[in-house]
Amino acid sequence: MGRALRAARAAARRGEVPVGAVVVHGDRPLSAAGNCSVGHHDPTAHAEVVALRRAARRIGNHRLAGATLYVTLEPCLMCCGAAVHARIDRMVYGADDPKVGAISSLFRKGGPAGLNHRFAVAGGVRAHECAEVLRAFFKVRRRGRLK
Repeated sequence: MGRALRAARAAARRGEVPVGAVVVHGDRPLSAAGNCSVGHHDPTAHAEVVALRRAARRIGNHRLAGATLYVTLEPCLMCCGAAVHARIDRMVYGADDPKVGAISSLFRKGGPAGLNHRFAVAGGVRAHECAEVLRAFFKVRRRGRLK
């Protein structure tokens, strides 16, 4: 989760919403990414999707069986769908996202019934630290709008 937090902080420095993600296979990190939707003009360039794409390219396979996806914020439905299609084994996330987080609703137990793949989920890992990165970013943003 430390690497994901570093990626989130780097995203914040670029003006992106500070979410970071890391894909690990065993003890081997495959990729890390921060959000880059704004800079890439790409609504799908969430940290999780970018990290999954990079990991898949690195191993030369669109399936990431045996991999764990670490992410600083509870993933949205799109990112959970990408994780299902990548066939990850496990997802670990930090802060809850009560607005658009899909884990606590749809993916609480690895995905809705009927999906062709499910994965283990662990939430709340370094949640306070992950949430603080987001709070600090939006506090600065709000302050800038009030001037």
